Amino acid sequence: MVKIGYTMMTEQAGPVALVEHVVRAEEVGFDFSVISDHYSPWLDSQGHAPYAWSVLGAAAQATSRIPLMTYVTCPTMRYHPAVIAQKAATMQLLSRGRFRLGLGSGENLNEHVVGGGWPTAGVRQEMLAEAVGIIRALFTGEYVNHHGTHFDVEGAKLWDLPDRPPPIGIAVSGSRSCALAGDLADLVIATEPEAELLEAFDRSGGTGKPRVGQLPVCYDPDRDAAIARAHDQFRWFGGGWKVNADLPGTSGFAGATQFVRPDDVAGAIPCGDDVSAFVEAVRPYAEAGFTEVALVQIGGEQQLPFLEWAESTLLPALREL
Repeated sequence: MVKIGYTMMTEQAGPVALVEHVVRAEEVGFDFSVISDHYSPWLDSQGHAPYAWSVLGAAAQATSRIPLMTYVTCPTMRYHPAVIAQKAATMQLLSRGRFRLGLGSGENLNEHVVGGGWPTAGVRQEMLAEAVGIIRALFTGEYVNHHGTHFDVEGAKLWDLPDRPPPIGIAVSGSRSCALAGDLADLVIATEPEAELLEAFDRSGGTGKPRVGQLPVCYDPDRDAAIARAHDQFRWFGGGWKVNADLPGTSGFAGATQFVRPDDVAGAIPCGDDVSAFVEAVRPYAEAGFTEVALVQIGGEQQLPFLEWAESTLLPALREL
């Protein structure tokens, strides 16, 4: 059975609301939760971007059962990998073993804020691989000195470590990232239900490891309202990660998606309250071999109505997949 997760989407709600939402997600029976780690929303209409790690710490204390995970953090520019290792170890302690560290090569939208330019995709993958090595070395509890191609670490040691380090997931979108994830990660992360990605992950050592997908949905009893909201706040999603990774700000995403129609969004994202449409949207992930799927309910103010509907209608239907 595929595990169904809940996404704390930092781009569409403030920090207090995000914690309230994940508490309710735990209560209604979601199997796990993930959180986006952004410095900026994709579009101005989303309107939020709180610091994900503070939200995670609060969520760890406000919940008791639901697993927590970054989806995803970039450990190369905005954050140094040594700092990520300290944050992840602390989160594993605060959550009493419920945390997983999802990592990716990042998006210009968030990482450009510290300056230094935006590397090519190949360089970003090199940086990610080196960062994962540093993080794993620090998880051993030993002093770490590292002088690599992209990072330096001088006499770093984590003084508060959990008994079990947080599992590391790596986001993939192509053959190179799949090879990296299969070799270095404990689980794989993807946003498209493509069996080819999982097969490439398995060929590089990923066989038997968890595979986590993500799917945007837009619940509303008024389907037209759901479509309008999904178009307003989530039309950026259709650009694909090869495009989305390079755009530097909300104006870029607005321009790139100016010709996306509401019907285009409705064709890609289940909208309304027809539970069968939501189930059919999740089905390709199950058939591709994903073991977990995190749902993203579009619209910050619609989270609680969605969670009520999920408890009564959606989750029971998805349990049959």
